[in-house]
Amino acid sequence: MNRSDSWNGPGLEIALLVVVASLFTIATAAHWRPVTTLPGRLLAIGVLLASVAHAVLAAGRSARRARRELGRRNRELRAMQQANLDIYGELSLEAVLQRVVDQAANLLDARYGALSVVGEDGRVEQFVTSGVDEELQRKIGNPPAGKGLLGVSLHHGESLRLSDAASDPRAAGLPPHHPEIRSLLAVPVTAEHPFRANLYVAERVDGSVFTIEDERTLTRFADQAALAIEKAVLHRQLSNLAVVKERARIAREMHDGMAQVLAYVNTKAQAVREYVVAGKTEKATRQLEQLAAAARDVLTEVREGILALRTDATGERSFQQVVDEYLGKWREQTGIAVEARIPAQLGVGPAVELQLLRIVQEALSNVRKHSGADRALLAIESSQEGLRALIEDRGVGFDEATLERKGGPRFGLAIMRERAESVGGTLVVDSAPGRGTSVRVDLPAA
Repeated sequence: MNRSDSWNGPGLEIALLVVVASLFTIATAAHWRPVTTLPGRLLAIGVLLASVAHAVLAAGRSARRARRELGRRNRELRAMQQANLDIYGELSLEAVLQRVVDQAANLLDARYGALSVVGEDGRVEQFVTSGVDEELQRKIGNPPAGKGLLGVSLHHGESLRLSDAASDPRAAGLPPHHPEIRSLLAVPVTAEHPFRANLYVAERVDGSVFTIEDERTLTRFADQAALAIEKAVLHRQLSNLAVVKERARIAREMHDGMAQVLAYVNTKAQAVREYVVAGKTEKATRQLEQLAAAARDVLTEVREGILALRTDATGERSFQQVVDEYLGKWREQTGIAVEARIPAQLGVGPAVELQLLRIVQEALSNVRKHSGADRALLAIESSQEGLRALIEDRGVGFDEATLERKGGPRFGLAIMRERAESVGGTLVVDSAPGRGTSVRVDLPAA
Protein backbone atom coordinates (compact mmCIF):
# COMPACT_ATOMS: atom_id res chain seq x y z
CA MET A 1 0.00 0.00 0.00
CA ASN A 2 1.55 3.39 -0.99
CA ARG A 3 1.62 6.55 1.08
CA SER A 4 -1.31 8.18 -0.69
CA ASP A 5 -3.57 5.32 0.41
CA SER A 6 -3.43 6.58 4.00
CA TRP A 7 -5.41 9.66 2.88
CA ASN A 8 -8.32 7.73 1.48
CA GLY A 9 -11.62 7.46 3.29
CA PRO A 10 -13.35 9.62 5.93
CA GLY A 11 -10.07 10.80 7.54
CA LEU A 12 -9.23 12.85 4.43
CA GLU A 13 -12.70 14.38 4.29
CA ILE A 14 -12.47 15.49 7.94
CA ALA A 15 -9.01 16.96 7.40
CA LEU A 16 -10.15 18.96 4.37
CA LEU A 17 -13.16 20.34 6.24
CA VAL A 18 -10.93 21.41 9.13
CA VAL A 19 -8.43 23.04 6.77
CA VAL A 20 -11.14 24.98 4.92
CA ALA A 21 -12.76 26.13 8.16
CA SER A 22 -9.39 27.09 9.63
CA LEU A 23 -8.36 29.07 6.57
CA PHE A 24 -11.64 30.90 6.70
CA THR A 25 -11.03 31.65 10.38
CA ILE A 26 -7.47 32.81 9.62
CA ALA A 27 -8.74 35.19 7.00
CA THR A 28 -11.30 36.49 9.45
CA ALA A 29 -8.73 36.82 12.23
CA ALA A 30 -6.40 38.72 9.98
CA HIS A 31 -9.08 41.37 9.62
CA TRP A 32 -10.36 41.07 13.17
CA ARG A 33 -10.59 44.67 14.26
CA PRO A 34 -10.20 44.18 18.06
CA VAL A 35 -6.74 42.63 17.39
CA THR A 36 -5.00 45.72 16.09
CA THR A 37 -1.40 44.93 16.88
CA LEU A 38 0.77 42.81 14.62
CA PRO A 39 1.97 40.49 17.41
CA GLY A 40 -1.64 39.83 18.38
CA ARG A 41 -2.61 38.95 14.86
CA LEU A 42 0.46 36.70 14.46
CA LEU A 43 -0.40 34.94 17.71
CA ALA A 44 -3.97 34.33 16.56
CA ILE A 45 -2.75 33.02 13.24
CA GLY A 46 -0.23 30.75 15.01
CA VAL A 47 -2.93 29.31 17.27
CA LEU A 48 -5.14 28.61 14.30
CA LEU A 49 -2.30 26.99 12.35
CA ALA A 50 -1.55 24.78 15.34
CA SER A 51 -5.21 23.76 15.40
CA VAL A 52 -5.03 22.94 11.71
CA ALA A 53 -1.88 20.84 12.22
CA HIS A 54 -3.49 19.00 15.12
CA ALA A 55 -6.56 18.24 13.03
CA VAL A 56 -4.46 17.00 10.13
CA LEU A 57 -2.41 14.75 12.44
CA ALA A 58 -5.59 13.39 14.02
CA ALA A 59 -6.99 12.66 10.57
CA GLY A 60 -3.74 10.92 9.65
CA ARG A 61 -3.90 8.73 12.75
CA SER A 62 -7.50 7.87 11.92
CA ALA A 63 -6.49 6.96 8.38
CA ARG A 64 -3.63 4.79 9.64
CA ARG A 65 -5.96 2.98 12.02
CA ALA A 66 -8.39 2.43 9.16
CA ARG A 67 -5.52 1.16 7.01
CA ARG A 68 -4.37 -1.27 9.73
CA GLU A 69 -7.95 -2.50 10.18
CA LEU A 70 -8.31 -2.95 6.43
CA GLY A 71 -5.03 -4.87 6.33
CA ARG A 72 -6.16 -7.08 9.21
CA ARG A 73 -9.46 -7.81 7.48
CA ASN A 74 -7.66 -8.61 4.23
CA ARG A 75 -5.36 -11.04 6.02
CA GLU A 76 -8.35 -12.61 7.72
CA LEU A 77 -10.20 -12.98 4.42
CA ARG A 78 -7.19 -14.56 2.75
CA ALA A 79 -6.68 -16.95 5.66
CA MET A 80 -10.38 -17.80 5.75
CA GLN A 81 -10.45 -18.38 2.01
CA GLN A 82 -7.50 -20.76 2.23
CA ALA A 83 -9.05 -22.51 5.22
CA ASN A 84 -12.36 -22.96 3.42
CA LEU A 85 -10.65 -24.27 0.29
CA ASP A 86 -8.80 -26.80 2.42
CA ILE A 87 -11.99 -27.89 4.16
CA TYR A 88 -14.18 -28.07 1.06
CA GLY A 89 -11.69 -30.37 -0.64
CA GLU A 90 -12.76 -33.21 1.68
CA LEU A 91 -15.87 -35.38 1.65
CA SER A 92 -15.13 -37.65 4.61
CA LEU A 93 -16.92 -36.27 7.68
CA GLU A 94 -14.07 -37.23 10.02
CA ALA A 95 -11.51 -35.52 7.81
CA VAL A 96 -13.69 -32.39 7.50
CA LEU A 97 -14.08 -32.10 11.27
CA GLN A 98 -10.34 -32.45 11.79
CA ARG A 99 -9.56 -29.82 9.17
CA VAL A 100 -12.11 -27.44 10.66
CA VAL A 101 -10.35 -27.64 14.03
CA ASP A 102 -6.86 -27.31 12.56
CA GLN A 103 -7.79 -24.34 10.39
CA ALA A 104 -9.65 -22.58 13.22
CA ALA A 105 -6.59 -22.79 15.47
CA ASN A 106 -4.38 -21.59 12.64
CA LEU A 107 -6.74 -18.72 11.80
CA LEU A 108 -6.72 -17.38 15.37
CA ASP A 109 -3.05 -18.20 16.12
CA ALA A 110 -4.19 -20.49 18.92
CA ARG A 111 -2.17 -23.29 20.49
CA TYR A 112 -5.17 -25.55 20.91
CA GLY A 113 -8.45 -26.16 19.15
CA ALA A 114 -11.38 -28.51 19.62
CA LEU A 115 -14.72 -29.34 18.07
CA SER A 116 -17.40 -31.20 19.99
CA VAL A 117 -20.31 -32.93 18.27
CA VAL A 118 -23.40 -33.68 20.34
CA GLY A 119 -26.02 -36.28 19.46
CA GLU A 120 -29.77 -36.14 19.76
CA ASP A 121 -29.53 -37.47 23.32
CA GLY A 122 -27.37 -34.50 24.33
CA ARG A 123 -24.19 -36.52 24.73
CA VAL A 124 -20.88 -35.66 23.10
CA GLU A 125 -20.46 -38.16 20.24
CA GLN A 126 -17.20 -36.82 18.82
CA PHE A 127 -14.50 -34.60 20.23
CA VAL A 128 -11.83 -33.62 17.71
CA THR A 129 -8.76 -31.72 18.88
CA SER A 130 -5.85 -29.78 17.43
CA GLY A 131 -2.49 -29.13 19.10
CA VAL A 132 -2.72 -32.23 21.32
CA ASP A 133 -0.71 -35.28 20.27
CA GLU A 134 -1.91 -38.87 20.62
CA GLU A 135 0.19 -39.61 23.69
CA LEU A 136 -1.21 -36.63 25.56
CA GLN A 137 -4.74 -37.57 24.52
CA ARG A 138 -4.25 -41.03 26.00
CA LYS A 139 -3.07 -39.50 29.25
CA ILE A 140 -6.07 -37.16 29.41
CA GLY A 141 -8.45 -40.06 28.87
CA ASN A 142 -12.07 -39.95 27.80
CA PRO A 143 -13.42 -36.90 25.94
CA PRO A 144 -15.41 -34.34 27.97
CA ALA A 145 -19.04 -35.00 28.79
CA GLY A 146 -20.20 -31.52 27.82
CA LYS A 147 -20.34 -30.03 31.31
CA GLY A 148 -18.81 -26.86 32.72
CA LEU A 149 -17.73 -24.19 30.27
CA LEU A 150 -17.99 -26.51 27.29
CA GLY A 151 -21.59 -27.23 28.16
CA VAL A 152 -22.48 -23.51 28.17
CA SER A 153 -21.76 -23.10 24.49
CA LEU A 154 -22.64 -26.67 23.54
CA HIS A 155 -26.10 -26.91 25.04
CA HIS A 156 -27.18 -23.27 25.15
CA GLY A 157 -25.71 -22.10 21.86
CA GLU A 158 -23.83 -19.22 23.48
CA SER A 159 -20.47 -17.78 22.49
CA LEU A 160 -17.77 -17.60 25.17
CA ARG A 161 -14.76 -15.29 25.30
CA LEU A 162 -12.76 -15.57 28.50
CA SER A 163 -9.36 -14.23 29.51
CA ASP A 164 -9.11 -16.55 32.55
CA ALA A 165 -11.26 -19.64 32.05
CA ALA A 166 -10.13 -21.28 35.28
CA SER A 167 -11.53 -18.47 37.42
CA ASP A 168 -14.94 -18.52 35.78
CA PRO A 169 -17.59 -19.79 38.25
CA ARG A 170 -19.03 -22.09 35.56
CA ALA A 171 -15.73 -23.92 35.09
CA ALA A 172 -15.75 -27.56 36.21
CA GLY A 173 -11.99 -27.98 36.22
CA LEU A 174 -9.62 -29.76 33.86
CA PRO A 175 -8.74 -33.46 34.00
CA PRO A 176 -5.21 -34.54 34.95
CA HIS A 177 -2.48 -34.01 32.31
CA HIS A 178 -4.67 -31.49 30.46
CA PRO A 179 -2.71 -28.43 29.22
CA GLU A 180 -3.29 -25.26 31.21
CA ILE A 181 -5.88 -23.03 29.59
CA ARG A 182 -6.53 -19.43 30.47
CA SER A 183 -7.85 -17.64 27.37
CA LEU A 184 -10.75 -19.43 25.71
CA LEU A 185 -12.99 -18.63 22.76
CA ALA A 186 -15.99 -20.78 21.81
CA VAL A 187 -18.75 -20.35 19.22
CA PRO A 188 -21.59 -22.65 18.12
CA VAL A 189 -21.53 -24.33 14.71
CA THR A 190 -25.01 -23.85 13.31
CA ALA A 191 -25.29 -26.84 10.99
CA GLU A 192 -28.57 -28.47 10.04
CA HIS A 193 -30.27 -31.07 12.24
CA PRO A 194 -29.22 -33.64 13.41
CA PHE A 195 -25.74 -32.13 13.56
CA ARG A 196 -24.94 -29.89 16.54
CA ALA A 197 -21.43 -28.78 17.37
CA ASN A 198 -19.26 -26.15 18.97
CA LEU A 199 -15.87 -24.85 17.96
CA TYR A 200 -13.24 -23.89 20.54
CA VAL A 201 -9.80 -22.27 20.41
CA ALA A 202 -7.57 -21.64 23.41
CA GLU A 203 -4.30 -19.94 24.32
CA ARG A 204 -3.00 -17.47 21.76
CA VAL A 205 0.56 -18.23 20.68
CA ASP A 206 1.71 -14.71 21.59
CA GLY A 207 0.07 -14.93 25.03
CA SER A 208 -2.54 -12.25 24.33
CA VAL A 209 -6.25 -12.66 25.02
CA PHE A 210 -8.93 -13.12 22.39
CA THR A 211 -10.67 -9.93 21.26
CA ILE A 212 -14.18 -9.19 20.09
CA GLU A 213 -12.79 -9.17 16.54
CA ASP A 214 -11.41 -12.68 17.11
CA GLU A 215 -14.87 -13.78 18.21
CA ARG A 216 -16.42 -12.32 15.05
CA THR A 217 -13.75 -13.99 12.93
CA LEU A 218 -14.34 -17.39 14.51
CA THR A 219 -18.10 -16.97 14.15
CA ARG A 220 -17.75 -16.23 10.45
CA PHE A 221 -15.45 -19.20 10.04
CA ALA A 222 -17.87 -21.48 11.93
CA ASP A 223 -20.69 -20.44 9.59
CA GLN A 224 -18.58 -21.37 6.58
CA ALA A 225 -17.41 -24.59 8.21
CA ALA A 226 -21.03 -25.56 8.85
CA LEU A 227 -21.64 -25.69 5.10
CA ALA A 228 -18.68 -28.02 4.60
CA ILE A 229 -19.87 -30.21 7.46
CA GLU A 230 -23.37 -30.38 6.03
CA LYS A 231 -21.91 -31.41 2.67
CA ALA A 232 -19.88 -34.17 4.33
CA VAL A 233 -22.93 -35.38 6.28
CA LEU A 234 -24.99 -35.44 3.08
CA HIS A 235 -22.22 -37.31 1.28
CA ARG A 236 -22.17 -39.93 4.03
CA GLN A 237 -25.94 -40.34 3.81
CA LEU A 238 -25.77 -40.69 0.04
CA SER A 239 -22.93 -43.20 0.34
CA ASN A 240 -24.95 -45.27 2.81
CA LEU A 241 -27.94 -45.14 0.47
CA ALA A 242 -25.74 -46.18 -2.45
CA VAL A 243 -24.45 -49.15 -0.43
CA VAL A 244 -28.00 -50.26 0.35
CA LYS A 245 -29.04 -49.97 -3.30
CA GLU A 246 -25.90 -51.80 -4.42
CA ARG A 247 -26.59 -54.65 -2.01
CA ALA A 248 -30.18 -54.91 -3.22
CA ARG A 249 -29.02 -54.97 -6.84
CA ILE A 250 -26.41 -57.67 -6.16
CA ALA A 251 -28.96 -59.73 -4.24
CA ARG A 252 -31.32 -59.53 -7.22
CA GLU A 253 -28.54 -60.52 -9.61
CA MET A 254 -27.60 -63.52 -7.48
CA HIS A 255 -31.23 -64.52 -7.07
CA ASP A 256 -31.95 -64.33 -10.80
CA GLY A 257 -28.78 -66.18 -11.73
CA MET A 258 -29.19 -68.91 -9.13
CA ALA A 259 -32.86 -69.29 -9.96
CA GLN A 260 -32.03 -70.03 -13.61
CA VAL A 261 -29.27 -72.47 -12.70
CA LEU A 262 -31.40 -74.30 -10.13
CA ALA A 263 -34.27 -74.53 -12.60
CA TYR A 264 -31.85 -76.03 -15.14
CA VAL A 265 -30.49 -78.47 -12.56
CA ASN A 266 -34.01 -79.46 -11.54
CA THR A 267 -34.96 -80.16 -15.15
CA LYS A 268 -31.90 -82.31 -15.71
CA ALA A 269 -32.47 -84.23 -12.44
CA GLN A 270 -36.06 -85.03 -13.47
CA ALA A 271 -34.86 -86.17 -16.89
CA VAL A 272 -32.27 -88.46 -15.29
CA ARG A 273 -34.93 -90.01 -13.07
CA GLU A 274 -37.25 -90.67 -16.01
CA TYR A 275 -34.48 -92.20 -18.08
CA VAL A 276 -33.38 -94.42 -15.18
CA VAL A 277 -36.96 -95.61 -14.61
CA ALA A 278 -37.30 -96.31 -18.31
CA GLY A 279 -34.01 -98.17 -18.34
CA LYS A 280 -32.41 -95.72 -20.75
CA THR A 281 -29.04 -95.71 -19.08
CA GLU A 282 -27.13 -94.07 -21.91
CA LYS A 283 -29.47 -91.07 -22.02
CA ALA A 284 -29.46 -90.82 -18.23
CA THR A 285 -25.65 -90.76 -18.31
CA ARG A 286 -25.63 -87.90 -20.81
CA GLN A 287 -28.02 -85.96 -18.62
CA LEU A 288 -25.80 -86.58 -15.59
CA GLU A 289 -22.80 -85.32 -17.56
CA GLN A 290 -24.72 -82.15 -18.41
CA LEU A 291 -25.72 -81.85 -14.76
CA ALA A 292 -22.07 -82.16 -13.68
CA ALA A 293 -21.08 -79.51 -16.26
CA ALA A 294 -23.74 -77.19 -14.88
CA ALA A 295 -22.38 -77.74 -11.36
CA ARG A 296 -18.89 -76.85 -12.55
CA ASP A 297 -20.24 -73.73 -14.23
CA VAL A 298 -22.04 -72.73 -11.03
CA LEU A 299 -18.83 -73.19 -9.04
CA THR A 300 -16.93 -71.04 -11.53
CA GLU A 301 -19.65 -68.40 -11.45
CA VAL A 302 -19.69 -68.33 -7.65
CA ARG A 303 -15.92 -67.88 -7.54
CA GLU A 304 -16.19 -65.16 -10.16
CA GLY A 305 -18.94 -63.47 -8.18
CA ILE A 306 -16.89 -63.57 -4.98
CA LEU A 307 -13.93 -62.04 -6.83
CA ALA A 308 -16.19 -59.28 -8.20
CA LEU A 309 -17.63 -58.45 -4.79
CA ARG A 310 -14.19 -58.33 -3.20
CA THR A 311 -13.11 -55.82 -5.83
CA ASP A 312 -14.14 -52.33 -4.81
CA ALA A 313 -13.67 -49.16 -6.90
CA THR A 314 -13.84 -46.88 -3.88
CA GLY A 315 -10.81 -46.19 -1.73
CA GLU A 316 -7.29 -44.91 -2.11
CA ARG A 317 -6.47 -46.88 -5.29
CA SER A 318 -7.27 -45.61 -8.77
CA PHE A 319 -9.82 -47.26 -11.04
CA GLN A 320 -6.98 -48.45 -13.26
CA GLN A 321 -5.25 -50.19 -10.35
CA VAL A 322 -8.48 -51.84 -9.19
CA VAL A 323 -9.35 -53.18 -12.65
CA ASP A 324 -5.80 -54.37 -13.34
CA GLU A 325 -5.84 -56.39 -10.12
CA TYR A 326 -9.27 -57.83 -10.96
CA LEU A 327 -8.25 -58.78 -14.50
CA GLY A 328 -5.13 -60.54 -13.24
CA LYS A 329 -7.15 -62.82 -10.95
CA TRP A 330 -9.93 -63.24 -13.52
CA ARG A 331 -7.41 -64.45 -16.14
CA GLU A 332 -6.12 -67.04 -13.68
CA GLN A 333 -9.64 -68.34 -13.00
CA THR A 334 -10.91 -68.40 -16.60
CA GLY A 335 -7.83 -68.79 -18.80
CA ILE A 336 -9.13 -66.01 -21.05
CA ALA A 337 -6.65 -63.30 -22.04
CA VAL A 338 -7.80 -59.68 -21.74
CA GLU A 339 -6.18 -56.68 -23.38
CA ALA A 340 -6.90 -53.61 -21.23
CA ARG A 341 -6.54 -49.95 -22.22
CA ILE A 342 -7.48 -47.81 -19.24
CA PRO A 343 -6.47 -44.16 -18.69
CA ALA A 344 -4.91 -43.16 -15.39
CA GLN A 345 -7.72 -40.65 -14.70
CA LEU A 346 -11.33 -41.22 -15.72
CA GLY A 347 -12.77 -37.82 -14.79
CA VAL A 348 -15.90 -39.28 -13.17
CA GLY A 349 -17.08 -39.60 -9.58
CA PRO A 350 -16.76 -42.65 -7.29
CA ALA A 351 -20.40 -43.69 -7.84
CA VAL A 352 -19.88 -43.76 -11.61
CA GLU A 353 -16.62 -45.69 -11.23
CA LEU A 354 -18.37 -48.33 -9.11
CA GLN A 355 -21.16 -48.86 -11.64
CA LEU A 356 -18.64 -49.01 -14.48
CA LEU A 357 -16.65 -51.63 -12.59
CA ARG A 358 -19.74 -53.79 -12.09
CA ILE A 359 -20.67 -53.47 -15.77
CA VAL A 360 -17.17 -54.52 -16.84
CA GLN A 361 -17.33 -57.51 -14.49
CA GLU A 362 -20.73 -58.61 -15.79
CA ALA A 363 -19.68 -58.16 -19.43
CA LEU A 364 -16.54 -60.25 -18.90
CA SER A 365 -18.61 -62.88 -17.11
CA ASN A 366 -20.79 -63.09 -20.23
CA VAL A 367 -17.64 -63.49 -22.33
CA ARG A 368 -16.65 -66.49 -20.21
CA LYS A 369 -20.09 -68.07 -20.13
CA HIS A 370 -21.35 -67.51 -23.65
CA SER A 371 -18.78 -66.32 -26.19
CA GLY A 372 -16.42 -69.29 -26.47
CA ALA A 373 -13.64 -66.77 -27.12
CA ASP A 374 -10.15 -67.08 -25.69
CA ARG A 375 -9.45 -63.34 -25.85
CA ALA A 376 -11.32 -60.13 -24.98
CA LEU A 377 -10.71 -56.40 -25.15
CA LEU A 378 -11.46 -53.75 -22.54
CA ALA A 379 -10.90 -50.20 -23.82
CA ILE A 380 -11.85 -47.01 -21.96
CA GLU A 381 -11.50 -43.51 -23.40
CA SER A 382 -11.94 -40.36 -21.31
CA SER A 383 -12.83 -36.86 -22.56
CA GLN A 384 -14.31 -33.62 -21.24
CA GLU A 385 -17.80 -34.84 -22.14
CA GLY A 386 -17.41 -38.11 -20.25
CA LEU A 387 -16.02 -41.54 -20.97
CA ARG A 388 -16.72 -44.48 -23.23
CA ALA A 389 -16.00 -48.08 -22.29
CA LEU A 390 -15.93 -50.96 -24.76
CA ILE A 391 -15.90 -54.65 -23.81
CA GLU A 392 -15.46 -56.77 -26.93
CA ASP A 393 -14.92 -60.39 -27.91
CA ARG A 394 -14.62 -62.31 -31.17
CA GLY A 395 -16.67 -65.26 -30.04
CA VAL A 396 -19.77 -66.97 -31.39
CA GLY A 397 -22.06 -63.97 -30.90
CA PHE A 398 -25.81 -64.22 -30.47
CA ASP A 399 -29.08 -63.19 -32.02
CA GLU A 400 -30.08 -59.81 -30.63
CA ALA A 401 -33.74 -60.56 -31.28
CA THR A 402 -33.77 -63.26 -28.63
CA LEU A 403 -30.90 -62.18 -26.29
CA GLU A 404 -30.64 -65.80 -25.27
CA ARG A 405 -28.20 -68.63 -25.86
CA LYS A 406 -29.27 -72.12 -26.73
CA GLY A 407 -29.23 -74.27 -23.65
CA GLY A 408 -28.00 -71.44 -21.40
CA PRO A 409 -29.45 -68.69 -19.19
CA ARG A 410 -30.28 -65.19 -20.39
CA PHE A 411 -27.71 -62.42 -20.42
CA GLY A 412 -27.54 -59.95 -17.57
CA LEU A 413 -28.01 -57.13 -20.08
CA ALA A 414 -30.95 -55.65 -18.22
CA ILE A 415 -28.87 -55.30 -15.05
CA MET A 416 -25.96 -53.74 -16.95
CA ARG A 417 -28.27 -51.27 -18.66
CA GLU A 418 -29.89 -50.42 -15.33
CA ARG A 419 -26.48 -49.75 -13.81
CA ALA A 420 -25.49 -47.42 -16.65
CA GLU A 421 -28.77 -45.50 -16.52
CA SER A 422 -28.56 -45.14 -12.71
CA VAL A 423 -25.58 -42.78 -13.18
CA GLY A 424 -26.93 -40.98 -16.25
CA GLY A 425 -25.27 -43.19 -18.86
CA THR A 426 -26.31 -45.47 -21.71
CA LEU A 427 -25.45 -49.03 -22.71
CA VAL A 428 -25.55 -50.43 -26.25
CA VAL A 429 -24.98 -54.08 -27.22
CA ASP A 430 -23.93 -55.07 -30.73
CA SER A 431 -23.79 -58.76 -31.61
CA ALA A 432 -24.58 -61.25 -34.33
CA PRO A 433 -23.98 -64.98 -34.70
CA GLY A 434 -20.44 -65.66 -35.83
CA ARG A 435 -19.00 -62.16 -35.36
CA GLY A 436 -18.72 -61.75 -31.61
CA THR A 437 -20.20 -59.24 -29.18
CA SER A 438 -19.39 -55.70 -28.10
CA VAL A 439 -20.83 -53.83 -25.11
CA ARG A 440 -20.46 -50.03 -25.28
CA VAL A 441 -21.03 -47.87 -22.23
CA ASP A 442 -21.20 -44.06 -22.39
CA LEU A 443 -21.06 -42.22 -19.06
CA PRO A 444 -21.18 -38.47 -18.35
CA ALA A 445 -18.28 -36.54 -16.84
CA ALA A 446 -18.33 -35.65 -13.14
